[in-house]
Amino acid sequence: MALEVNIRKKLGSFTLDVAFSAKAEWMGILGASGCGKSMTLKCIAGIETPDAGYIRYNGRTLFDSAQKINLPPRLRRVGYLFQSYALFPHMTVLKNIMIGIPRSETNPMSVAEQAMERLCLQGLASKRPDQLSGGQQQRVALARLLASQPDMILLDEPFSALDSHLKWKLEQELTQAMSSFRGTLLMVSHNRDELYRMCETLCVFDNGHIDAAGGMHDVFKNPGTVQAALLSGCKNICRAEILSSRTLRAADWDMVLELPRPIPPDTRYVGIRRHDVRLHSALGTHANTAPVHVIGEVDNMFSYVATVSAQNAASGEAGQIECETGKEGWLKLREKPLFVELPKEYLLLLR
Repeated sequence: MALEVNIRKKLGSFTLDVAFSAKAEWMGILGASGCGKSMTLKCIAGIETPDAGYIRYNGRTLFDSAQKINLPPRLRRVGYLFQSYALFPHMTVLKNIMIGIPRSETNPMSVAEQAMERLCLQGLASKRPDQLSGGQQQRVALARLLASQPDMILLDEPFSALDSHLKWKLEQELTQAMSSFRGTLLMVSHNRDELYRMCETLCVFDNGHIDAAGGMHDVFKNPGTVQAALLSGCKNICRAEILSSRTLRAADWDMVLELPRPIPPDTRYVGIRRHDVRLHSALGTHANTAPVHVIGEVDNMFSYVATVSAQNAASGEAGQIECETGKEGWLKLREKPLFVELPKEYLLLLR
């Protein structure tokens, strides 16, 4: 593995205790605010020091508490993009970029010019940060990062301060700018969609621990835990009672559900993403189907999100199921008897 992280750090009542590895790939770190995502990046970069454990990259030990190794940030060859970009306000774009270039570089001006061209910053060399837009500031920070010639790149919520249009544009620019980078890139975000689009693998953090990890599509298809399912966008989660090797009762939804595979004995919940829920105007022969009534609906730009509930379902949100469907389909169904189907192939078994 290119990167190996196994660290522990206590901060008051909070303890960060994580272990993961990454190849030369884009890895996303997903989690709510305060779960330890940014602290992990700072420990890798050498900005913070773990209490115990080790960090290794490409055979180099960056930190090892047992061996008393703790390389300073300047020797780790790690490029770190802060949420605030951390540009020097009194310096021009050119000087901000050049300050990140290693002193050993024989032609720093050429490196800076190449970085500016790569990030489409030509013509802005003499500007100061306060004369730039938010997107331009981010590109300057990325140019400085690339000019430092890092072995590993850490991105801490790189799009959190941007509006949706600019965010989409910069995602494309970032992907293009980093396309030739051959090391490990870790990207922290609380936005699952950003990570899904950009990263190959995923770690889900919860309160200082890793709740799920693996290939991006694998984690979304089988998050494994309630918290990982919630963080990956699953809106429908229900208490489960195992009835047999391939059937369970969704207690809050008042439904008996069939599964296409054996149910793990530690299953305590069942979930389904709202775009995987099906609605019908007749009971038909579909498995995992029940009559429901509509609790509410939300008119989105391109779809409807309907909230439904079975007759004997639990009261309140626990017994409700969200379904996202196309506008034309929903307008045909809304005034008819309604049946919800939870396709067995899309059910998530959670502990």
